[in-house]
Amino acid sequence: MPPTKIALAGATGNLGLPILSALLSAAFDVTILTRTTGTNSSKLPSQSNLTIKPVDFTSISSLTPALAGIDVVISCLGIAAMGSQNPLIDAAVAAGVRRFIPADFGMDSQNSRAMQLPVCMMKVDTQTYLREKTEAHPGFSWTAIANGLFLDWGLGVGFIVNPRQHTATLYNGGDVRFSATTMEGVVKAVLGVVGMMRAETANRVVRVHSAVVTQNMLIRLAKDRDGKEWTTSVKSTELVKQESYQELEKGAGADFDAAMLGFCTVAMFDAEYGCDFSGRLDNELLGIEELDEGAVRKLVESFL
Repeated sequence: MPPTKIALAGATGNLGLPILSALLSAAFDVTILTRTTGTNSSKLPSQSNLTIKPVDFTSISSLTPALAGIDVVISCLGIAAMGSQNPLIDAAVAAGVRRFIPADFGMDSQNSRAMQLPVCMMKVDTQTYLREKTEAHPGFSWTAIANGLFLDWGLGVGFIVNPRQHTATLYNGGDVRFSATTMEGVVKAVLGVVGMMRAETANRVVRVHSAVVTQNMLIRLAKDRDGKEWTTSVKSTELVKQESYQELEKGAGADFDAAMLGFCTVAMFDAEYGCDFSGRLDNELLGIEELDEGAVRKLVESFL
C-alpha cells in the first residue's frame, strides 16, 4: 500500500523546503515537525494537507504522538543535529512508521575512508542504529540517500566554483571527477523512495547523481559563455582535513559547522573517498535522469 502520510523534520532548510513543496504538490498529507523552542514558520505554506506539530526532538515521549498514523519520516535536520536522530528513530518505531529517511544526503557514507571523517561518523552511527531497529522490528525500514554535491546550490553559493564572481578554490587541482545532483534531482530521489516503498530501496544507502563533473569543466563551460578569466587558487583536501581537525580541537569555541563543511569538502573532492558514484547508481530505480554536457552548460550559464 503506497504511503499517504509523511512527517518532515527540518522543513525550512535548503533541502527541506523543496522536498516539502514536492510532497504537497504530490498530494501527500504532510506533518512538519518543528522545535518547541521556535522555528522559521514564515517560510511554510498554508495548505489543507499540511499540519505543523511542535515537538522536542530530544524527547521520545514528545515525538511519538506527533508521528501517530505517519507512514514515512524524512529527516532534513542540519549538520548540528545530524548526530542526534536516535530519539526521532525511536519515536518512529514506537508509532509504527514504515520507512525512515535519515539526514544522510551528500557523500558516500559507505566508503571506507569517508567513514573515518567526523561528519560521516555521525551518518554511520545513525545507520547502525537503524539496522538494529529493523532487526528488532520487521515492519520498520530505512533508506539513506547519497547524492554527492548539491550541484545548483553549490554553484549558487560559490562552494563548488563561483560563476558570478569568476573565482574558485580548485581542490587537488580541479580535475577530480565527482558526482553532483541538482536540488530537483534530490527531491525526485526522495519521492522515488517514498512513492512506492520498494523493497529494493529498503535498509540500505541508494546513490544518485545528475552528472559527473570536475571544477575545471564547470569553469570551462562558464568561459565558453562569457569569455572572462577566472581567479583561482589550488588547495589540497589533505590540508582542508588538517584545518578541520584543528578547528574541532578548539573545543567549546570551535566553529563546528565550518569544521564539518571542511570534512564534507574532503569527501566530495578526493577520489579516494568515493566521490564519483559511476557504476554504483540507483538512478534508474528512482527515476533520475542524468544531465548531458549541454544541460550542465545551461545550468552553469544560469549563474553567470
